[in-house]
Amino acid sequence: MVDHAKNIPLTVPSDKQNIYLKNYERATRGKKRLFLFAGDQKIEHLHKDFYCPGVPEECASPEHMFEIASKSPIGVFATQLGLIAQYGADYNQVSYVVKLNSKTDLVPTEQKDPISLALHSVADIVQFARQTKLSVVGVGYTVYLGSEDEFRMLTEAAQVVHQAHQHGLLAILWMYPRGAAVGDEKDSMVIAGSAGVAACLGADFVKVNPPERVDALKQVVAAAGRTKVICSGGKRQDESTFLRQLEEQVVVAHVAGCAVGRNIHQRELSQAVSFCEKIAKILF
Repeated sequence: MVDHAKNIPLTVPSDKQNIYLKNYERATRGKKRLFLFAGDQKIEHLHKDFYCPGVPEECASPEHMFEIASKSPIGVFATQLGLIAQYGADYNQVSYVVKLNSKTDLVPTEQKDPISLALHSVADIVQFARQTKLSVVGVGYTVYLGSEDEFRMLTEAAQVVHQAHQHGLLAILWMYPRGAAVGDEKDSMVIAGSAGVAACLGADFVKVNPPERVDALKQVVAAAGRTKVICSGGKRQDESTFLRQLEEQVVVAHVAGCAVGRNIHQRELSQAVSFCEKIAKILF
């Protein structure tokens, strides 16, 4: 089997291949698996993930996530450009993935099929990385497959992947089946199909909400081909349950990592760092 890290997508120009490989190595810490700390919820979920019963008061500030990212063995911290612009100078040792599109959850799916279009272009991110010298290794984009507006997001996602590769950046797609046409977002065949769409768009990694059964998750990994699957961490749960589930996903289904948000940033700093260390031990 060809090593994906050396099987550089043909959309990466020859003069950007070394940059692509360097970004791949940074993101995966040289271990071929991705530990993505997801920090895009400040738009996606507004303030309720950061100020609610059981969540320490320090979690209310966006800087809490940057502090965790700087002290933990994560691969990348994914968040919006504006937050990186605000805090990146103080946390310049972190490797970043810029989340290009985001939407709030104020308009429920029952009211209108979801659509989320790009807030910035890949060119904006490339210019930002050049002027700040921050370690921006990739970009991320969400597609709500099954939405009436999926064609607009698919078109943007395809261009994001292509343009990212043209500059030697990684491209990570969040693929979420969602909308009135989607009967069951957790249907394993629909999730596998979404992973296959990410492969067709040329993504390096695809983030999915995994099916409950690990044997079904195997089909998601198969459908993605050389696009590596990372599983969403979901809502906060106790450490042992989360870690046991992650280990099963990695060992049995052969997923290539995880994308964790609330399970990390809803803990006070020392607990969050300790939890990240346990996740990294499984992945790396």
